[in-house]
Amino acid sequence: MIHAMVRHAYALTAALAAMLMPVECLGESSKRLPAKATRELPAELLSLLQQKKMPKYSPIIVRLFKQEAELEVWKQDTTGRFQILKTYPICRWSGDLGPKLWEGDRQAPEGFYTVTPELMNPNSNFYLAINLGYPNSFDKANKRDGSFLMIHGDCWSSGCYAMTDEQISEIYSLARDSFLGGRSSFQVQAYPFRLTPANLARHRNNPNLAFWKMLKIGNDHFETTQLEPKVDVCDRRYVFDAQPRANSPRPLVFNPTEKCPPFVVNPQVAQRALEKRRADELEYAQLVADDVPAAPVYSGLDGGMNEVFLGRFPGRVTLAKVMPYASYLPQLPPIPWIDEDGSLTSKWFGVSFSRTIACDPARASLSSSWC
Repeated sequence: MIHAMVRHAYALTAALAAMLMPVECLGESSKRLPAKATRELPAELLSLLQQKKMPKYSPIIVRLFKQEAELEVWKQDTTGRFQILKTYPICRWSGDLGPKLWEGDRQAPEGFYTVTPELMNPNSNFYLAINLGYPNSFDKANKRDGSFLMIHGDCWSSGCYAMTDEQISEIYSLARDSFLGGRSSFQVQAYPFRLTPANLARHRNNPNLAFWKMLKIGNDHFETTQLEPKVDVCDRRYVFDAQPRANSPRPLVFNPTEKCPPFVVNPQVAQRALEKRRADELEYAQLVADDVPAAPVYSGLDGGMNEVFLGRFPGRVTLAKVMPYASYLPQLPPIPWIDEDGSLTSKWFGVSFSRTIACDPARASLSSSWC
């Protein structure tokens, strides 16, 4: 029995070395993985997995929320459903609310992304890094470009989601172990904020609202079923949990830039998601009718940081170096407003800019390709 366990552990280690050795990141395939990329999960996290009945090597889903500056790791439990494992405060994200459009706009991506083993970078300049795979097929279909958009350490971002080194060590290890469990990829869902009716009502004047409502469909599928939504792209838009119509003679084929083929939404998902959507739309309509205060379209800041890092990393939320949507948005001054979530991002959006905000010149020239 012991010998069998040893052989199994050795096989897993060999598989890890083979899967997490991207040529682009490591240069030479024979180079050994650094210890930081093979480190075991902390004892506290292993204990939490046991408490939540989550096998160590089961699949994960990562969810990112800019405005709240939070990263969630969900993990599949023994029932086959995904449950929240841990929420990590995001140390730094850059840009503004809204998707990434082009190289150099400093925007952290929003959308649904697929991470495969070759997108794991154990030798990142930012401790450890996970490439989101931007641009995905939706981004390409909408002529959006950019490269090397990551979740990484070092708490500094130029189009990325930056964590502390300790945080990315855990997240990287959870991703690594999900690959060792036999999955060839895991999903990342990146959102501007939690897609609640209240948040959408506050951002009802934002030109990205239609895009965010499209993302909300996938969000609702996940939240109502706790199953990973199947994501496809056609007609330059996301579609979720699509399957062929009954008695369809051909399998579905999606082309990101062409008209969507006839499909139906998985009935096990559709009813629950529809009920949530109807309830949310009623609440949204009431909030708009009540004229809840609208958030500014443009914050004037370069990203945000969870409030727990304010004292540790002062001055890292700066005035924006570029205006990501300047080509089609009016040049509006920041409008003071404060969310109820208490995040540093929201507090920064509400401050007066009469005082100087520190900027680190040594970091200012970093591009997203350094992630």
